[in-house]
Amino acid sequence: MKSPLGRRPRVVLVDDDPGLLRLLTIRLGSEGFEVAACESASQALTSVPRFQPDVLVTDLRMKDKDGIALLKDLQGRYPALPVILLTAHGTIPDAVKATKSGAFAFLTKPVEKDQLLEQIRSALKVSGFAGVTEDWREGIVTRNPAMEDRLSQALMAAGSDSPVLVTGQPGTGKARFARAIHQASARRGARFTTLVCATATMELLQAAMQGRRDLDEALAPAGSPVGTLFLDEVGELPLDLQIALNGLLDQEPVRVIASTARNLPELIAHGRFREDLYYRLSVSRIELPPLAQRREDMPLLAAHFLDELARQTGNRQVLAPEAVELLTASEWPGNVRQLETLLHHAASLATGPVISAELVQRALGTGTAPQVSTFDEAREEFMRNYLVQLLQITRGNVTQAARLAGRNRTDFYKLLARHGLQSEEFKVR
Repeated sequence: MKSPLGRRPRVVLVDDDPGLLRLLTIRLGSEGFEVAACESASQALTSVPRFQPDVLVTDLRMKDKDGIALLKDLQGRYPALPVILLTAHGTIPDAVKATKSGAFAFLTKPVEKDQLLEQIRSALKVSGFAGVTEDWREGIVTRNPAMEDRLSQALMAAGSDSPVLVTGQPGTGKARFARAIHQASARRGARFTTLVCATATMELLQAAMQGRRDLDEALAPAGSPVGTLFLDEVGELPLDLQIALNGLLDQEPVRVIASTARNLPELIAHGRFREDLYYRLSVSRIELPPLAQRREDMPLLAAHFLDELARQTGNRQVLAPEAVELLTASEWPGNVRQLETLLHHAASLATGPVISAELVQRALGTGTAPQVSTFDEAREEFMRNYLVQLLQITRGNVTQAARLAGRNRTDFYKLLARHGLQSEEFKVR
């Protein structure tokens, strides 16, 4: 058994009976699974972060810690990981307790091979392993072990509908990471709606929540999933909208992914973020490493951004080896976003196909601090982002967008023209 991701599904087996553990390991290995065998719950807790399993199968009765206790530990750290419990003492109370504790399945020993395989394959669908192709992580370029670990966490989180909080410094790619989780989930065929929390209003919040539903519900297949709502920089959401969001989350069949560069526990301590909302949004938490901790990714990212630029301009350019060395040695307080901006600048300075180290140095300037926009530039950028958000929420419906903005349609069309935006680009095809 092999997935579209190009790897075998991974199963952690936990049992303090060495003979049974070896037997189940051989059985699952013969069926194409990659297996990590653990003789105790504590060994399993050490194995899971390294092995990144898609399913965990554990005995219920063990000496150091029973399967229910292990299940609860895993739920706190890896809420999307399906857990199957096995026991030789298959009583109804045990089954009820296991189900209430959140176990995916409860099987009695001696477990039939086909029965175990059926439950594991069902659990793989829940974990997000089955049916996901490699393009779910398109645009996330890395060979860094820490980033690969975060992507494994993302794939596990995609298998459930629990909220995810993506944290990290500005420019680390949190929005792209959120979209990757959506693409790996069962909702990938539905809409991905972004709400920029810094510019959110009550009307925009309500429209974004409603926008997750298929507006043509009469044409949508029965049981089709609603989309994903991405709360961009949720730490910037005003308190009154935090209260409203809490209420809307109770009413809607939501899949919410939020991002923040802020320290939310610190905001909570200062009364600027609601503690109850924080815990609702952070069922799964994934922190992205800064670019300074991913220096081996610098050449890959540079080549990726130049390839993207070549597709836009038709002009293919490459970095000189000395330029790559300079990029790798530089500091990047603005992270991946700063690197992309700098490469675009350096490419615009080049008169030929090779971008020299001198041009990169010129683009870097005398320091490595991010460039600061003028007030007028910042205002124009804010306005364009605001218009894009309105068009995304309304699917290019100018009448609805103008109403949300409190402007008439004529003025709104002028604003779109001024910022080079076409409403047709946002319409669902």
